[in-house]
Amino acid sequence: MKTSDFISSLGADDAPPGMGLAQRYWLALALGGLASVAAFMAIVGPRADFMAAAQTIRFDLKFLVTLSLLLPAALLGLRLLRPEAKPGALAMALAAPAALLAVAVVAELAILPADQWLATIVGDNAMHCLRVIPMLSIAPLAALIFAMRAGAPSYPALTGALAGAASAGLAATLYASNCPDDSPLFVATWYPLASAIVAAAGALAGRLFLRW
Repeated sequence: MKTSDFISSLGADDAPPGMGLAQRYWLALALGGLASVAAFMAIVGPRADFMAAAQTIRFDLKFLVTLSLLLPAALLGLRLLRPEAKPGALAMALAAPAALLAVAVVAELAILPADQWLATIVGDNAMHCLRVIPMLSIAPLAALIFAMRAGAPSYPALTGALAGAASAGLAATLYASNCPDDSPLFVATWYPLASAIVAAAGALAGRLFLRW
């Protein structure tokens, strides 16, 4: 079958009834997310001073950063499940977390003494961050890759990486409620590194399981 014929068949009006690709995708993300929430509550849970911390800008910023990764990565991953789809302008939204962190880091460096920079970057939970975020990403990433097999992405590795980024964004959102290190310097160092690990795993899974 030619590619053009295959694309046409995907959008045919007489397609068999059942759950659509988008519904399958969002259901997978939701179910994977619920599994991550259950694992999070069983293993670590939110920090003891969550309510007090939620009144601070630095704590709230962590969630803004993680959600700004989760949402565009999930939307773009869904778009690329169609073989004719291109990343387009939506890909630019993936720069939002980096832009937010860049502004926050500059502000932090302006007020923090230089002799405290390294200690703040390392924090107290770097290795914990690198373990927990990938661990909490396993269920949503596996669910997404399974659901995405119903699509036909032209960029399987990229599509898988986006599934990994979305899963990491979800996991990092949960982890942010536990992590006592609220400094933008810490977040800008370790959260992206943990997310990159998951995105790389997603890219590998996409290359293996999303090719057609």
